[in-house]
This record gives sequence, structure tokens and C-alpha cells, in this order.
Amino acid sequence: MSDTGATQTNAGSLEGKVVELTAEVARLVAEREQYRKLYLDMLEKCRKLEQGILGSKRERLTGEDASTTLSLLAMLLGQEQPAAAPAAEPTNVQAHTRQKPTGRRPLPENLQRVDVEVLPPEVQRLGLDAFERIGEDVTETLERRPGALVVVRVHRPKFVLKERRRNVETQVLQGSPPELPIERGLAGPGLLSETIVRRWADHLPLNRLERIYERDGLMLPRATVCDWHLELAKLVRPLIGAMWEDALKAPYLCTDATGVLVQAAEKCRLGHFWVVVAPDLHVLFGYTPKHDGAAVDKLLGGYKGHLVADAHVVFDHLFAAGATEVGCWSHHRRYWFKTLSSDPNRARHALAYFRALFQIERGLAHAPPDERLRVRQEQSKPLVDALFAWCDEQAALVLEDTPAAQAIGYGRRQRQALRRFLDDGRLPMHNNISERQLRREAVGRKNWLFLGSDHGGEANSSFVTLLASCQLHGLEPWAYLRDLLCLLPAWPTHRVLELAPAYWSRTLATETVQRALAGNIFRQATIGPSDPHRTTP
Repeated sequence: MSDTGATQTNAGSLEGKVVELTAEVARLVAEREQYRKLYLDMLEKCRKLEQGILGSKRERLTGEDASTTLSLLAMLLGQEQPAAAPAAEPTNVQAHTRQKPTGRRPLPENLQRVDVEVLPPEVQRLGLDAFERIGEDVTETLERRPGALVVVRVHRPKFVLKERRRNVETQVLQGSPPELPIERGLAGPGLLSETIVRRWADHLPLNRLERIYERDGLMLPRATVCDWHLELAKLVRPLIGAMWEDALKAPYLCTDATGVLVQAAEKCRLGHFWVVVAPDLHVLFGYTPKHDGAAVDKLLGGYKGHLVADAHVVFDHLFAAGATEVGCWSHHRRYWFKTLSSDPNRARHALAYFRALFQIERGLAHAPPDERLRVRQEQSKPLVDALFAWCDEQAALVLEDTPAAQAIGYGRRQRQALRRFLDDGRLPMHNNISERQLRREAVGRKNWLFLGSDHGGEANSSFVTLLASCQLHGLEPWAYLRDLLCLLPAWPTHRVLELAPAYWSRTLATETVQRALAGNIFRQATIGPSDPHRTTP
């Protein structure tokens, strides 16, 4: 063989080996990336497991990071501070202080008192006439009487005139039957309200309610209670609809959603609870079988204000139609907490910015919008600018699909929505208010496990709406629901919004409502001396 042929053969063989080695290297790199993803995923799962068993679930930095955060804040705001001492907090930041207890609190004055006099044995033996009372010591002890069911027996006597005219039909006179929330129903407004509060405020499933009433001497099947609630859901539907219409006029709303199991023939399917908060006005819950754009349209269709939400795609068409997206800094921060186990240095650097921003917001919790806007422009904006500039620098340095890359990517994609709170003092910087409200359904879900049907989900969301709105406005839920069920059957539909918790105190003070409640026989039969909505008959 010639030298030229040998050279070509060797070159071809070498080229083949290069191709094989290149393919092998690519395969090994792919395997390495796969194992790296599995490793990072396992690290995150272990961190969550350790946190759930041993640590707090709150997303907080450790104490040793506090000085780093405050130093960063002072540096970005152009303030000087000694190197050895921790930075002073901004003047608008209010420190949390816990007051020491000063003794037993006095018992509420609206509770019923039972006076008991304890006499010494000598006074009992000789009688009160032999002694002069010179004073007394009074102590109060809190006790409880067992709850009692009451049967209200309504007597409707019949009358005829004693002197009757000939050839005139005898007229029988009888009072009209009292109106009930459920026509010809067994339960009055007080009992119906109690079942609602116990089921959706105290999170008691129907089987537990059944046993509770059995201990009180009443066999009340769970199916009966369920039927009551479905009927009452129809009664309050106009009120819930009016509250939704009123909320959609608010300048901004906060929303979130969570899944819930719904009973089905073979296995449970997934439904969804939504919460929409119009701050200082309404807390609204809705149920939809699916988590999609149609569900968003059902609840928020046509809304043109600012919507504080997570970055889920189901809201995109709403923003395209005129609503303004406002990002949630708590969601952004959560991505960085997930990065602590795999990239702690970057995570701590980013979380220092978040800590400083949230400290500023805590100091502005009760500030008017104009003051909040001014402080945000002066103090928060430099931090936000610095954070996004740092994210832009780090984007090319982190590996793809790692928690750090996901955190940086989320922030950069949501940059415009996350910055909107800087330009409007009314807007919150996070969506925590709706997440806190959604815990109602999360806690209940751990107790009753699943919904019986889509109709059950709609009833659930209707009554949780009223209960959550009661808490927002400081109303005692049982008394409110009892009075609502007394008034609602005869209330004009065009004025139904007046019965919402947001406007209840004003409505309750009117003479018409006071007279209607005082004339309701079921309410007067169940009202107690400590009732917050007591009226004079």
C-alpha cells in the first residue's frame, strides 16, 4: 500500500474515533445534566422535608443575615454607618415589640352575670340581723352552660265573630304563619346559622355535626343539613352576586386559587376554589370545576382595574383585554428560598434585597397612599433597580433549569408587573392578603377531605364569602347570619347589597330593620343578653 493510501486510512480512522468520542462526550454530558437535575430536585425535597419536621414554614432569613440586609439598604440609599455596628433601621420601619402581661384581663361586660353570695359559717348560724355589713370582695369566674336546642311552638288560634249575620258566609280569622328562610322547613334562622358557622368557620364535617347534635338529643341526619345548605345557597345567591358586582368596581383586586377534590363515580376529580379580595370591602370566594381562562372569565370577566396575582397563564387574556397586571413579590421571594439549598450565596444575596423591601412596607402598613408612594420612590425604587440589575448580570452565569435560573427568569419575565407598586401608593407589593384568606379552604379541606358535588362547591364558596367578609368587618358571624336569614326572604332584590357585611352596621341601625328584627318571633325566642345584635321588641 502506498504512503498516500495509508495516510488516508489513518485519517479516516482518526476521524471516526473523533466522531465516536464526540458522541460519547455528548452522551456523558447529557447523563451528567440528568443526574444534576435529579440531585438538585432531591436536595429541594430533603430541604422541604427537614423544614416540615424540624423548622418553621415561614419564609424568613436567619438572624445573622439581618445586619447584611440593613447594610445593603444603607449602602443603596447612600447612608453612612459604622463598619462594626449593625445598620440602623429606616425611620419608617416599625419594630415589633411584645408587651409583657400585666395581669388577668377583665371579663367582657356583655356576658350574663350570675351573682352568688358566700356567707361565713357564723353569719349563717346567727343570721344577718346580728351583723353589720362593712364591705365585700368580688371575684369573677368564667363558666359555661351547655348549649341547648329550643323548639319554638307557634300557636295560631282561629276566630269567628260571635254575632253572625244570616245568609252571610262565616269568616274564619287566623294569623299568617311566620316566614322561614326555608319554606315549610324544620329549622329556624338561629339553627341554620349555627350549622353554617360550624361547618365552614369551624371546619366541622357533616358526620361530626351529626354526632354533636345527637349528644344534644336531636337526631339530625347529615343529608338533612346538606339539603338545608343547598336551599340556603339559593336564597343568598342574589346577595353574593351583588357583592361580586360591587367588588369589580374596586381600583384593584387580589386573587389566588387552590385545588379541591370532588367526589366522582370511580375516583375523585379536581375542582378549584378561587378567592378575590377587594381590600376593606369584600372577601369573595368562587368555585369552578376547572382552572382555566373560562373560570377566570366567569369570576372576573370584564374587570379593567389592577389585578394582583401570581404569573399564571390563565390571567393573560384578562390582561390583554384591559386589566393591569400587578406582580407579587412574595411569589418572587419564594423562588429564591427554593434556591437556598443549591445556590446559597446567590440566594442570600437576593433575599437581602427582599428583606429590606419588606421592612420598608411593614413601616408603611398604615400610611396613606401619598406617603406610601413617596417613601417607595425614595427607598424602595433604588433597591428594586439594584436587584434587577444584579439579576441581569447573573442570568448568563447560572446553569439552565437550576432553581437559581428559575428565580432569575421569573423576576425578569415579571419585571414590569413587579415594579407597578412603585408608581401607585394604593397597590400592595404582594398578594399575601388573598393567600391568607385562601387558608380557610385549605384548613377545611384537611377536615372534610372532598366536596360531594359541584353544587356543594358553590354552596361552600357562598357561605365562606359571607363568613370571611364578616371577619373583615369585625362582625360576629352567627348573629349576622341569623339576622340575615330573618331579613333576606322579604328584602327587596334591588337593595340586597345593603345586607352585605361591608354595609351591615349602617343597615342594622335603620329603624325599619330594627322593627323587622324585633318582630321576628324566632329571633326573639333565641336571642340572649350577650347577643351583639340585640334589639328591643
